[in-house]
Amino acid sequence: MLKGTVPIKERTDEEIAQSLKEKGLNLAVSEARRVCELLGRDPTIVELTIFNTMWSEHCSYKSSRSLLGEMLPTKAPNVVLGPGEDAGVVRFFPAGDGDWHCLVVAHESHNHPSQVLPVEGAATGIGGIVRDVYCMGADVVGVLDPLRFGDPEGEKGAQSVSIARGVVDGISQYGNALGVPNLGGDIVFDRGFDENCLVNVVAMGLVKESRILRSRVPKEAADVQYKVILIGKPTDDSGFGGAAFASEDLAGEEEMNRGAVQVPDPFLKRVLTVANRKVLELAAERGVAIGFKDLGAGGISCVTSELADAGGFGVKLDLDAVNIAEGDFPPAVIACSETQERYALAVPEDFVDDVLKIYNEDFDLPHIYHGAGAFVIADVTREKNYSIMSGGELVCEAPIDVITTGISYDRPKKSRQILFKEPEWQEGRDLREDFLKLFASPNIASKNHVFRHYDSEVQGRAVLRPGVADAGVIAPLPGEKVGLAVSVDGTPRYGIIDPYQGGALAVIEAARNVAAVGAVPSTITDCLNYGNPEIGEVFWEFFEGVRGIGDACKGIGHLSHEGHPLPVVSGNVSFYNQGESGKAIPPSPVIACFGVVEDYSKCRSISFKDEGDEVYLLGQPLDELGGSEYYRVIYDALGANVPEADFVREKAQIRTVIEMHSLGWIRACHDISQGGLLTALAEMTIGDGGSCPGITLDLDVLASSGLPAEKVLFSETGGFLVEIPAGSERDVLALCARNKVKLFRLGTLKRGAKLEVLSGGQRLAVWESDELKDAYMNGCRRIFGTAKGE
Repeated sequence: MLKGTVPIKERTDEEIAQSLKEKGLNLAVSEARRVCELLGRDPTIVELTIFNTMWSEHCSYKSSRSLLGEMLPTKAPNVVLGPGEDAGVVRFFPAGDGDWHCLVVAHESHNHPSQVLPVEGAATGIGGIVRDVYCMGADVVGVLDPLRFGDPEGEKGAQSVSIARGVVDGISQYGNALGVPNLGGDIVFDRGFDENCLVNVVAMGLVKESRILRSRVPKEAADVQYKVILIGKPTDDSGFGGAAFASEDLAGEEEMNRGAVQVPDPFLKRVLTVANRKVLELAAERGVAIGFKDLGAGGISCVTSELADAGGFGVKLDLDAVNIAEGDFPPAVIACSETQERYALAVPEDFVDDVLKIYNEDFDLPHIYHGAGAFVIADVTREKNYSIMSGGELVCEAPIDVITTGISYDRPKKSRQILFKEPEWQEGRDLREDFLKLFASPNIASKNHVFRHYDSEVQGRAVLRPGVADAGVIAPLPGEKVGLAVSVDGTPRYGIIDPYQGGALAVIEAARNVAAVGAVPSTITDCLNYGNPEIGEVFWEFFEGVRGIGDACKGIGHLSHEGHPLPVVSGNVSFYNQGESGKAIPPSPVIACFGVVEDYSKCRSISFKDEGDEVYLLGQPLDELGGSEYYRVIYDALGANVPEADFVREKAQIRTVIEMHSLGWIRACHDISQGGLLTALAEMTIGDGGSCPGITLDLDVLASSGLPAEKVLFSETGGFLVEIPAGSERDVLALCARNKVKLFRLGTLKRGAKLEVLSGGQRLAVWESDELKDAYMNGCRRIFGTAKGE
């Protein structure tokens, strides 16, 4: 006999809506009725709470699942596991004996929690993403953090600055304590994020292909009894309703929202990481097949049902066996709370005692954290049923696939009818002063004040640290020359004008950044941040963004596997990113790209190196300033002429730059993106704080564009700047001609650290390196302050 049923079947829609609201559930009335249909009866409160979580947008992808499967390429020869597991896996480097070192990557968001509690929200975002990688059997080698905040100079500037500081503190506190290096990220400030910041997190790790773990009960459970062991912190009510909270608009109920945010503990996580490794090593040594999954959204109910159903089994769960914190929590809370620092293992019964000993005795979890430990909480069953007992009574029973399958919506989409316009062009502006203002603006200025909060050197693998190159680079395998390059990108202002280009250009920019250090793009992950999918215009933006990502992955292709796409192996969709005003954030697809470089010693930073070297531009500026930083800072305008993705051109440029790196020709390389050509040249001139040579740029070499000087200098048409040793011009010209890449010689590096611009024989402006450094290095100081010890 089921305990605690909730009347649904015989109630009116109004009565059901009121009952759901009173119980704090976000299910639609139609969804509550669908639960009754599937169960054939009224549900219990535990069942209704589970469906509230499992059918949330965050867990079920009910608005996006069909589109993602249709539009995004997920297969390529290097892909081992694509979307569907806790993390994606691609082959990285041969390990010998037919085995491979594999790269494990995961990408998530923690947007709503970080808006409400910035420190805790960001910290638990990092904690959750590293668990996704750990539970695949991998050692985590780095994290990335693409962030979006409100306008620090706007009407909500004080709040935006406070949130930005809290988020950075949360990321640094958790990542540094855990001993995982931060390899980079990007930060964008825009008034469109005043009410809803974005905190996206990426983690990566390495595991041998033969040691990959799956988030499922192994097939051996058909012949041998398997148990589910819960490991970690005692369950409490922190994060209860977190998945549902992430699947609705941010509202004004501050205290209610705070309760849906989890509480992190990085020091316990570090102990758990070491203990987990011991268990995995012992299982591998004995040849024991196990399933491993972290507890995130939906807590115990989600992890047990997904582990079992993925393997083709069922589960009998006993909530009385769960270790709980002090307090009296109802069964629904114990089943669905999202308490942090927890894992679940599915192991054969004769391996249980060994597992419990490692956690509870060898690592003494109960004394490291009060109430923590490892506990057997469930039996795996051959019957594909899901049942939960509490206090000796049955509180949930359903076919397991009913719990896990979720629901799907075919959302209507409606294209936006907005006519964007270019701003009225202003002749005779002061180029020198305009550029200093642009160079000091928060979206352009150095993020060293952020990076210095993070530890990028821990683990001793860093080759190129955050901020010194277009991508972070590490040497992940001791004794090997192979390097891993990583970058994250996305420009929200592009998506406002044209969401298709916003998606496509995010892929292209991330791939360009990886290529700029000499790496071949290997795979990408995505985090798709949009507003309410129930609004036709918002869902159209999402549709167009995904279409752009898919087309870019196919258009650029996999350069190591000709004829195959650049695969998307992991990702996340974050809807309902809008606040009390009801205004959605700018369409914000964020792409992480991972690249492989054969010899990391050939990777180069953006800093100009030697006097007498030549500087070339691959590509040509076009009249594409729509969504640009120049328009934002100087004109306070959006514009209309957003850069248009040309996949043939981009692929040729990326291939050419990678080839130039492999031949050892490149001494410095920087892609052209935010701020355009002049910004890229200035960043190369000031370098990473050392003494760099300067350059005089004569715009006459780019006269064929037919554009005003400012449009040439600030267009955000993609391309690359490369520093090449003198005497290499013939080889460079031949390579670019062969690859059909436009090439322009911009000048020769010379003594005297300054940047000069000429046109028609006249000097338009000159900047000394020191004043450029002052603008660039201090632009974000007011927002983030200075790291301790400086």
